[in-house]
Amino acid sequence: MKIVEKLAHSFNLQIWQVENTLNLLDEGNTIPFIARYRKEAHGALDDQVLRELADRLEYLRNLEKKREEVFAGIEAQEKMTDEIAAALNRAETLAEIDDIYRPFRPKRKTRASVARAKGLEPLAAAIFAQEKDSPPPLEMAADFVNSELEVNDAQDALQGAMDIIAEDISDDADIRGKLRFLFSKSAKIVSKAADEEAQSVYTMYYDFDEAVSKIAGHRILALDRGEREGFLKVGIEPDNVKAMDIINSAVLNPLDSPCTPTVRESAADAYARLIFPSIERETRSLLTEKAASAAIKIFADNLRELLLQAPVKGKVTLGLDPGYRTGCKYALVDPTGLVLDTGVLFITHSDLKRQEAKKIVKAAIVKHRVDLIAIGNGTASKETEIFTAEVLKEIDRDLAYMVVNEAGASVYSASKLAAEEFPQFDVSIRGAVSIARRLQDPLAELVKIDPKAIGVGQYQHDMPQKELMAALDGVVEYCVTSVGVDLNTASYPLLARVAGINTGVAKNIVAYREENGIFETRKELMKVAKLGAKTFEQAAGFLRISESKNVFDNTGVHPESYKASEKLIDLCGYTLEDVKDGKISDLPEKLKALGEEKTAQDLGMGLHTLQDIVKELLRPGRDPRDELPAPLLRTDVMDMKDLVPGMELKGTVRNVVDFGAFIDIGVHQDGLVHISQITNRYLKHPSEVLKVGEIVKVWVLDVDSQRGRIGLTMKGPAKKQ
Repeated sequence: MKIVEKLAHSFNLQIWQVENTLNLLDEGNTIPFIARYRKEAHGALDDQVLRELADRLEYLRNLEKKREEVFAGIEAQEKMTDEIAAALNRAETLAEIDDIYRPFRPKRKTRASVARAKGLEPLAAAIFAQEKDSPPPLEMAADFVNSELEVNDAQDALQGAMDIIAEDISDDADIRGKLRFLFSKSAKIVSKAADEEAQSVYTMYYDFDEAVSKIAGHRILALDRGEREGFLKVGIEPDNVKAMDIINSAVLNPLDSPCTPTVRESAADAYARLIFPSIERETRSLLTEKAASAAIKIFADNLRELLLQAPVKGKVTLGLDPGYRTGCKYALVDPTGLVLDTGVLFITHSDLKRQEAKKIVKAAIVKHRVDLIAIGNGTASKETEIFTAEVLKEIDRDLAYMVVNEAGASVYSASKLAAEEFPQFDVSIRGAVSIARRLQDPLAELVKIDPKAIGVGQYQHDMPQKELMAALDGVVEYCVTSVGVDLNTASYPLLARVAGINTGVAKNIVAYREENGIFETRKELMKVAKLGAKTFEQAAGFLRISESKNVFDNTGVHPESYKASEKLIDLCGYTLEDVKDGKISDLPEKLKALGEEKTAQDLGMGLHTLQDIVKELLRPGRDPRDELPAPLLRTDVMDMKDLVPGMELKGTVRNVVDFGAFIDIGVHQDGLVHISQITNRYLKHPSEVLKVGEIVKVWVLDVDSQRGRIGLTMKGPAKKQ
């Protein structure tokens, strides 16, 4: 089956959809551009499907390349047969192709290769044939004694022949395929303590076993980490009796041959010494790969929701980066993120210092008309939150605060990027600026940080980094292009996340802006150094210019559709001024009267493109995040000791993992809603119901103050015991 047909079958798509998508990818188009501006070509597939399709395409192309290499390798040895060719053509995975090539692959020095060099292959073949009337193997081996080849006696010769037979059995692709299936369906993964006395977070795995086919991904990742850290010994336990039955049925001759016991012994050696360790490693690797893929997907989903949280626009914000010894750093930023003031507050050193800190904060609130306070959730966060709540009670101004997840703030603060952005500030002050801006616009600020440092996944540092970064970069790119970027205010890290724009071009855009003033049209982008026609095509639709005289420049309408959009406006009896002034609310009704499909045809565009243009024209400059619920703000602080079972609270989902979700309920310590407490129906994963940033109603289930753990439920108040 050709690659196009395989992809169409795997993704349940039409052949034309796959062919067009592959052509668009091969032409160098980005996924966001294809998803948004080439919907007719692929049938309006979403961004995620297109990425999965691209990934699978790469795998299948690598598979074909490997198949061709193996064909060439075997033919070069003049050992190609019709059976091998057919098996290679049938192979659908890299593992299957590797199994077929195993007997022909140049080998390092092995017991079997040494035996072959001693001329013992004919003896091995004679024994393996298991003819009914053959002499006993030891008697046959006597003919191969050769002191010059270091075959000193018949027993030496027989052992060498058995090594060859064992390796041949191990190299049998059919046997390996059946054993691989056996391991995947009926084997168990087991773990024991490396040291029974050692205390660790892995104690639940000190005597553990679970079916390979059923074990959850997060447990695989925990076992892997526990093994790496030296606390666990982990292995695979298959049904060895069934495994040997599979091998014996393939290699033993049912005739009563004197050689059969020797072949049986060689088969047992092949399994114990060669096959089992290999398939155990392979099974462990596949389990880890599957668990990592699932964890990467969850991380990506969480990151998408975090980045697309509603911004808090038009607010002067005070950012507080808590600390004990070095004090709490603060930064005041205006509604555009411009830093107005910075400093340090010593709120935990003494009552005198605390009162001084209050005076500073109150004066700043009044002077700069502060609307919001953002508090980082790190060390001394609780004390800072209590301090903030006290200040709010003592000042005559309507404002609130929010505890912001500061994961990655220290990484950003110490980065080259932060130094370029704020050379005048110390590292700690940069963190306070970042915290304030995170509340104002999560997307614009968080794109500056390595995605895996943001802290909305699990075991992210154990993931294959190349795959993790590719997935997370894809999410950031999707979020940035979904929202759109203001060309005249965006930082270069934000511009670099726009489809088609790399860091160098992004810096050139900012440099051009600083030298020539604001961009007045999208066309002006073509004057930027190293920004060619292809980059302009990919990026232009995702860049916004609110200052442009051309209203289309402040929408997601692509420049290639400007003329058709003008015709549409004219056809419906409007002017460009009407669009700018928002006087086209009845455009959908007029278009319906004209006939959408006919109008699209008359304008020379597809129906999907027409519908997207209409959405954009109805709300120039729209930010899709504005339609989301605002973040949950607070004016007072709670303590863990205030919590009692059955108490109803509102909280913000901070992280979604395999076993549940962590909820910020305003007590400094996030509570856990276990997957079993989310809903009464069966869930495969908490992400089916919960998303990062979502505001939910929860009830306290239990509180463990000593261990700092809070159990929550979403099913309703806990029943009194």
